[in-house]
Amino acid sequence: MIPQVLTIAGSDSGGGAGIQADIKTFQELGVYSTSVLTAVTAQNTLGVAAIYPMGREAVQTQLQAIGKDFQLAALKTGMLFNEEIIEETAKWIRYFNWRQLVVDPVMVAKGGANLLRAEAGAALKKELLPLAAVVTPNIPEAEVLSGIEIIDSASRKLAAQKILSYGPESVIIKGGHGKDQYVAEDFFLYQDGEELLFRSPRIATVQTHGTGCTFSAALTAELAKGKSLKEAVYTAKQFIHAALSSELNIGAGHGPTNHAAYRKSMNERREMNYVEIQ
Repeated sequence: MIPQVLTIAGSDSGGGAGIQADIKTFQELGVYSTSVLTAVTAQNTLGVAAIYPMGREAVQTQLQAIGKDFQLAALKTGMLFNEEIIEETAKWIRYFNWRQLVVDPVMVAKGGANLLRAEAGAALKKELLPLAAVVTPNIPEAEVLSGIEIIDSASRKLAAQKILSYGPESVIIKGGHGKDQYVAEDFFLYQDGEELLFRSPRIATVQTHGTGCTFSAALTAELAKGKSLKEAVYTAKQFIHAALSSELNIGAGHGPTNHAAYRKSMNERREMNYVEIQ
């Protein structure tokens, strides 16, 4: 049976982030996607024009519908927007005993719009992070969650340790907002103190809309397929690197990544191997 996954996130009318990015990524990586919508946004590559959050009951009934009929192998959260949605999400994750939760603490859009209300931060730490297998903040999000300014590897580790103190099994601080113009570093820390550093060449592009959503969705898909967390992170890194490397050049602002690039590159490798064997 195909692994079943769930994304709990907002809709992006521009198609590059949120629910749309998650479902594209899930499809590309061979898992079946269900979804719970937390908000409708009016946005494009230039920015977010408006946000229309779902009511608490709407989120509740969506979660109940999924829980009564699907066997989830993994799930992720994205834009949750407010305290009520966070509380409702955590409540039903506990009720259905859903495991392998990836929390992408979406806070600010590429154009600067706030996607998580300031007062909702406490609910995120208290209600949701203790349920997470992994939390995937970028550097600005990690600074907000930890209260620590990240200026070097030492402060990055301190921030990761602070986020772990809220209860998740692991945290990966993504390096997309790092200052090194040649290399992006993702720092991975487990509760037991084990740490890993994933390094990849930095890609000079503005086609970056939805990178966090896409990375966390790829991570969720691989966990659902039975991969270890390390293996899942490695594939998610490959997926997002391919998506950034193969530009679509859509829109006049921060354009979407290419969700089909990873599958295409894998197919090309298989074809090359086939030719070499012959």
